[in-house]
Amino acid sequence: MPVRAGRVLALQANFCRVRLDLPGPGGETDLLCTRRTRLGKSGQAICVGDRVTVDGIHWPDGRGAVAGLEPRHSLLMRPAVANVDRVVVVVALREPELDPLQLTRFLITAEATGRPVQLVFTKADLHAPEAVAAWTGRARGWGYPVRAISIRSGQGLEDLRSFLAVPGIAVLCGPSGVGKSSLLNALLPSLALRTEAVSGRLRRGRHTTRHVELFALAGAGGEALLADSPGFNRPELPADPHALALAFPELRRVLAASPCRFRNCRHQGDPGCAIGTDWDRSDLYGQCLAELEARSGGGRVRSPASGLRRRGDRLEPLLDPRLRRSSRRRLRQQGEDGDGVVAELSPPGQAD
Repeated sequence: MPVRAGRVLALQANFCRVRLDLPGPGGETDLLCTRRTRLGKSGQAICVGDRVTVDGIHWPDGRGAVAGLEPRHSLLMRPAVANVDRVVVVVALREPELDPLQLTRFLITAEATGRPVQLVFTKADLHAPEAVAAWTGRARGWGYPVRAISIRSGQGLEDLRSFLAVPGIAVLCGPSGVGKSSLLNALLPSLALRTEAVSGRLRRGRHTTRHVELFALAGAGGEALLADSPGFNRPELPADPHALALAFPELRRVLAASPCRFRNCRHQGDPGCAIGTDWDRSDLYGQCLAELEARSGGGRVRSPASGLRRRGDRLEPLLDPRLRRSSRRRLRQQGEDGDGVVAELSPPGQAD
């Protein structure tokens, strides 16, 4: 029974599309494979980008079965891509409008891989050159290599192609409607991926990519792979609030040179903190930190001064304690009158 090694290019329903390292007897390179049951029983989930071994190959039908999974060197959780070498965060300067908080959340997700992060601004032709230069300069100040491109005019495309045409897997991730599929069409014209304009009423991107898939970049000998991924608008933050600062390159630089006095410092300008509050993304960091602390505290944070309570992502008004009625259980615990009837309490402001 032949056994071949390869890489998972896409997951389609219950099948994996695997590109083999060595072609088959008839020149076959791609196989549509099922997954051996023992992989699921051992808790091994297959992701796009995984290196696998394939057996049970039937060359005439182009079918096989994934029998083994090789160790990964990195994993991007959303979108789920294994063995990532670089993460390219793609956002639009216009249509939809650039949201700094949303961009920061995507950058935090990319930083979690521990791999180099590249930032690409699309639709540069829709912005004044001064505004484009201001955004690129701001992002470089955060600590990211950044490129501004225009698919319509071709601005910056050749420079980006040279950057991506190196061995390894580069993942394109970002919100819906920013032009990830259009960018891939410009880099690989033979793909002809489906694209759509942003919503006319809400000015939001439409979901056109439904699954993650790897594509070989032309002129790189098949070694450079680009992963297109479905757009989503609210990336998750890391579970540990103390790990949040490490996802900001500008904070990592300061902390490496001058660590804070306390190991569990929140980096909010407290005494002994090496981080002040006069850096560009200070407010964005504070918003993310507040969300993580609310989540780690059970998702319910009371604010007596504002009379609000946080429940998940919602703020709910708090009822004045003087207007609360005691429950029947509490009334029974407080005691019963001589006839066995629970004594009723009068509402505040009323005489007995």
